[in-house]
Amino acid sequence: MTNINIIKMSSKGQIVIPLDMRKGIKEGDKLFIIQNEGKLIIKKASESDENFQEDLEFARRTEKAWKQIEEGKCKTYTLKEFKKKLING
Repeated sequence: MTNINIIKMSSKGQIVIPLDMRKGIKEGDKLFIIQNEGKLIIKKASESDENFQEDLEFARRTEKAWKQIEEGKCKTYTLKEFKKKLING
């Protein structure tokens, strides 16, 4: 399930991550933040995170998808059509 909250930035550029979104993050943990055309992606970082390249690719694909949506180049599917598309490609 997607969790959405509204936050605001302080005069010092600080933001507070809502409590229900902080599960698994503790004080001192480092986070990646990627900005691309006004969109931000925040992800917990770790010294041994081997998925960094995968995360960058996810950010790239997400940005591409948003552009397509904004340009009206997206398709609408019924649930049945969507499931069939997932299974059959």
